[in-house]
Amino acid sequence: MTILLTGATGMLGQALRENLSLEFELVPLAHADLDITDLRATRTALGRARPDVVIHAGAWTDVDGCEQDPDRSWRVNALGSRNLAVACQELGAACCYLSTDYVFDGEKSGPYTEFDVPNPLSCYGGSKLAGERYVQTLTPRHWIVRSSWLFGPGGKNFVKTILTKARAGDDLRVVDDQVGSPTYAHDLARAISRLVRGPHYGIWHITNSGSCSWYDLAAAVLENTGLTGTRLEPITSKNLDRPASRPRNSVLRNYCWELEGWPPLRPWADALRDYLAHPELGG
Repeated sequence: MTILLTGATGMLGQALRENLSLEFELVPLAHADLDITDLRATRTALGRARPDVVIHAGAWTDVDGCEQDPDRSWRVNALGSRNLAVACQELGAACCYLSTDYVFDGEKSGPYTEFDVPNPLSCYGGSKLAGERYVQTLTPRHWIVRSSWLFGPGGKNFVKTILTKARAGDDLRVVDDQVGSPTYAHDLARAISRLVRGPHYGIWHITNSGSCSWYDLAAAVLENTGLTGTRLEPITSKNLDRPASRPRNSVLRNYCWELEGWPPLRPWADALRDYLAHPELGG
């Protein structure tokens, strides 16, 4: 099976390359190789590769940047995904679209399932939801994969930021009123590799098990690295004054995964310890 991967140099893209290349013929494309906002170029790239499956991990994921430049957000995350969906439909390729927990407004009291109705708070969440809908309506064979709070080697992420600041001796002020499901990019990549082997189409929530606040995640980083002397102060979201609103609850329940009877992904705390031992972090 031939898989074309967009966003191949991003954090998740690198994890997908490492896992997918073990068993599939992989065509990895970065932004420099393909501008998905150009429909003609997208058609040409897919026509040349003739993939059986396209995994669309490319996106503009700067949440505050999307809020400040909505035109780019809609062009890349929504219309770019439409272009890929059109090319997939024309070739008969299945499409796996990587989405986000930020399609929800965070007002639910418990974890969100695949059957809850999205209501994004930000331009980023709205543009990713629009991408979902283009893929759903334009490609009959698709997987919509929502994940959250990604961390891992090869890219900017919260865990790396906390560790860098703590080692520099900086005091840390971290929000404690937003909760989610931290997810290791390599665990997500392995789950996607399993998913695209078969026709289990539809919407999927895929995260590591468990949930916590950003403050709890920062505390776990400090505890596991022996940096407990770092000052860590809990703050509220209002103290951050960021351009884009974040959902206070974006915990995703991997409900469809459960209903299939598949084993859950390991707890986020176990995955975090593996990442903290990675050479990228000096582990």
